Amino acid sequence: MVRVESYKESITTSKERMYQQKLVTAKQAVAKIKAYDDIIVPLAPGDPPALLAALEERSDLERNRLFQMLPSRPFIKKDPQQLKVISMFLSAGDRKGFSEGRVDLLPNHFSDIPELLSEITTEQVVMATVSPMDQDGYFSLGTNCDYTAPMLQTAKTILLEVNEYMPRTYGLNQIHISEVDCLVENHQPLIEAQAPAITEKDRIIGQYIAELIQDGDSIQIGFGAIPNTVMDSLTKYKNLTIYTEVFPDKLVDLYESGAVTNIYRSDYHGKSTATFAFGTKRLYEFLHENPDIYMLPVNHTNNILHIAQLNQLVSINATVEIDFLGQCNSEKIGSTYWSSTGGQAEFCIGSRMAKGGKGIICLHSTTKNDEVSKIVPMLASGIPVTTSKNDVDYVVTEHGVAKLRGKTVRERTQELIRIAHPKFREQLTDEAKKVGYLL
Repeated sequence: MVRVESYKESITTSKERMYQQKLVTAKQAVAKIKAYDDIIVPLAPGDPPALLAALEERSDLERNRLFQMLPSRPFIKKDPQQLKVISMFLSAGDRKGFSEGRVDLLPNHFSDIPELLSEITTEQVVMATVSPMDQDGYFSLGTNCDYTAPMLQTAKTILLEVNEYMPRTYGLNQIHISEVDCLVENHQPLIEAQAPAITEKDRIIGQYIAELIQDGDSIQIGFGAIPNTVMDSLTKYKNLTIYTEVFPDKLVDLYESGAVTNIYRSDYHGKSTATFAFGTKRLYEFLHENPDIYMLPVNHTNNILHIAQLNQLVSINATVEIDFLGQCNSEKIGSTYWSSTGGQAEFCIGSRMAKGGKGIICLHSTTKNDEVSKIVPMLASGIPVTTSKNDVDYVVTEHGVAKLRGKTVRERTQELIRIAHPKFREQLTDEAKKVGYLL
C-alpha cells in the first residue's frame, strides 16, 4: 500500500485548517454541481469512485455532461436529459453503453482533448482522485496528468477525492489546497490492469519488434500482450529513454534491469515521461515519490511537435486491420465501435518526423481461429481510418516485418501479402490483381 504516514501531522497549521474546512462527504461535494455544468474526470486509476457514486445518486441533475475516458467503473446510467455521458475513448467500462445509445463518443486525437474540452465546455467541474496533501499544501494527481491537469487551470469547481493508496508523483500534475473547492477522503486500493494472456503469436511479434530497437532508442509503448512481450525482450538493452503516453507495469522490469537510463534525452534529462500510468500495485508503489518519473499533460506528451524533437524514437501501436494501401483501422471490429484513435496517429506522425525514428504498427495476421485475414484489400465502408497510409512505417505480424514507408502501392501490397497468413496469400494476391494493385 502506498501511504504517507501521519501526513496530516506534517501539514502546517494554516493548511491543515484549510484542509479541514474543505473536507466534506461525497454527497455534499457533488451538491456543488449545478445545472448545465460539464463534469470532467481523469482516466483509469485517476477517476474518483466515491464522487462518481454520489453523482449517480443525484436525482436533480439537469443537462449535465460527464466527460470520461477508460472509466474504472461501469458507466453511469442516467437519463441523458439529466446526465449525458461522453466517452473520449471507448473501453470495457462504456463500450456497451455506446452500443445501447446511453454513451456518446467524442472523436479526437489524445493530445487535442484539453483544447477540445476548453472549446465545447463552459462551466467546468473537475473531479479527480489525488494523493494526500504534502507539507506545502499540494496534492498530486498521482497516476494521472492527462487532460485533467490543464483543465484545473480553467475549472469553475474542483472536487478532489483524497486516497492514501494513490502514489505521489512529480511533474505538472500538482494542485494546491487553496485552489480546491471540496475534499473527500476515500482510501481504497486503486484499480489494477489485468495481465493479458500471452500467445505464441504475441511472442513472435514481440521479438520481431525488439529486433527493430537499438541501444539508446527512445520508446513509446503501451500495455497489452504484444507490448509486454516486447518489453520482456528489452531487458538486456542499454540506455533506453521512455517517452510515452501510458506507463505500464512492464516498464518497471526495464528499470530494474538497468535498460532504462534516459541519459540521451535533452529535455527532462534522466527522467521517464508519461501522461498516465495504469498497472498493478507493484507499479503504483514504484511510482510513489520516484524522482525518475515525471508526469506531463497529454498536450505535451502527445504533441507532434514535441515528439518530432526526439532522437531515435520507436513508437509501437496495435491495429485491428490494415489494407493494401497501409490504412489502419484501430477502432472498429466489424460493425462494433470498440475503442478510438487515442495517440496512435500522433506517434506515427511524430516518429516519422523524429531523427532516426521508427513507427511500428503490429497485429495478428488473422482472427477467429485463423478464419479471417486482418490484412485486407481495402477497408470496408463505414470503417474509420485511424492512421493514414502516409504515416505508416513498419508493419509487423507473426509472419514477418513489412517496411511500407517509401514503398509504392504495388510494393506495399506485395510486402503486406508477404506477412499475411500463408492460407490467405493466394486469395489476397488474386484480389490485389482485381483492383489493379498487382499485375
